Amino acid sequence: MQRSAPRHEESATCWVMTDGRAGNLSSARGLAEVLGLPFSIKTIRLRRPWIWLPPSLSPPGILGAELEDGSPLAPPWPDLIITCGRRAIGPALEIKRRSGGHTKCVHIQHPRLDPARFDLVAVPAHDRLTGATVEVTTGSVHGITRARLNREADLWRDRLSHLPTPRVAVLIGGSNSAYRLDAETGRNIGAMLRDMAKATGTGLMVTGSRRTDPDAFKAVRNALADVPAEIWSGDGDNPYFGYLGLADRVIVTGDSVNMVSEAAATEKPVSVIRLPVVGRADKFERFHRAMEDAGAARSFDGTLADWDHRPLTDTARVAERVKALLSD
Repeated sequence: MQRSAPRHEESATCWVMTDGRAGNLSSARGLAEVLGLPFSIKTIRLRRPWIWLPPSLSPPGILGAELEDGSPLAPPWPDLIITCGRRAIGPALEIKRRSGGHTKCVHIQHPRLDPARFDLVAVPAHDRLTGATVEVTTGSVHGITRARLNREADLWRDRLSHLPTPRVAVLIGGSNSAYRLDAETGRNIGAMLRDMAKATGTGLMVTGSRRTDPDAFKAVRNALADVPAEIWSGDGDNPYFGYLGLADRVIVTGDSVNMVSEAAATEKPVSVIRLPVVGRADKFERFHRAMEDAGAARSFDGTLADWDHRPLTDTARVAERVKALLSD
């Protein structure tokens, strides 16, 4: 068992452990960035049969887990592990055990295990989890801060200076098990954005995600051909954070908790495009209601909305609890 000397949060070591999925990595890395800790990214690869089993059936030890590059998990163990996604849970808890409790385990999202096994679990309210080690958030944990948005806005300001104001960032996601975002939906979204831009003189800054159906994005692009719009094609530098930093408003499709939460971190009015429901959308709908109840977002009705919106402080609250753990 490896033990370390007492540590302070400013000198703590941190591992960000995920399955490598973009949303999971974004949340875990984002929390580490807000904490200001030096961190290493560990992408977990589970061998069969462990990859098929829930975290509650993870084997004793770190059997079945290795890093994506094939190297094993090995000491020295860090002071803090931030996990997101179920594949990292078993290895993280075993490292906590092997460190004699020195390594603090913070998990983002519902772990499907007793939260008391972790030092902290950050989980959105729509997951309905409570406990002494649980920090309930309205949206997801992310790494967007005002300082980061200001830096990105400075980088993109000149390149987007041709767009009229007010400027609206438009974030397009994709279909999932709950919602449909196909070419027809894309045409409808594009038509609403075009009508709004023509009525208000708005400049649009549009970006898709890796989940966006190419036909859906093409339909949006075609609809906006005759209005002032900068549409990122996926080539060159990603303007995502620049768009958010420069936006006077944000419009985002409702298929991604992460995207909506990041939009709300801009401290600007956020309108959510509600997509056609094709499956079980209960958790998403609870999330959208919670965002509206918190005053952080509203449904997009085709107008350039403004209201007494309230920025979310979820990630900052989670970070403060993690700092308390490290200085305990």
